[in-house]
Amino acid sequence: MKKSLSTEDKSSILSLLKTRFEKQMPWHKAIEWTEVQTKLESNNDKLWSLWQMETTGGEPELVEYLKESDEYVFCDCSPESPSGRRSLCYDDEALNTRKENKPKGSALQMAFEMGIELLNEKEYRKLQEFKHLDSKTSSWLQTPADVRKLGGAIFGDFRYDRVFIYHNGVQSYYAARGFRGILKV
Repeated sequence: MKKSLSTEDKSSILSLLKTRFEKQMPWHKAIEWTEVQTKLESNNDKLWSLWQMETTGGEPELVEYLKESDEYVFCDCSPESPSGRRSLCYDDEALNTRKENKPKGSALQMAFEMGIELLNEKEYRKLQEFKHLDSKTSSWLQTPADVRKLGGAIFGDFRYDRVFIYHNGVQSYYAARGFRGILKV
């Protein structure tokens, strides 16, 4: 798959990201957009991944700068789990073992194809501190290996004014469960 954008799509995603950046200034007071844009323009694969996040309903936003690694962190900040990434089981192993009513794919494989990762529990809780997300949906999260080994996976949502982390079988999928991605540039 070609991981490049047309000039028009590149301009569009940069404009969307800049608009969101300017609306959420309290999140990143010490960051200059021109520095972010320069880094994005020199990383076409990452810009393509952000475009994928956008076109699947994720509404990616810059949420953090990691000084020690000189990376900008983007996360899906759509109010609900991205609409283009729902009805997926957790991973391809679960998808392949499912005999009936197979979903269209798996969260881990789709994230891999998009060039992003699923949020882990810590990242999900931190994102929820910025804005409350998934009040009607839920999102698969990176699952610890010991839980996955036993056939489970974790997901999170926001209900009753708090973040909940739950478990489910990896083969399960629901119309209201997708996944949120994270990308470091």
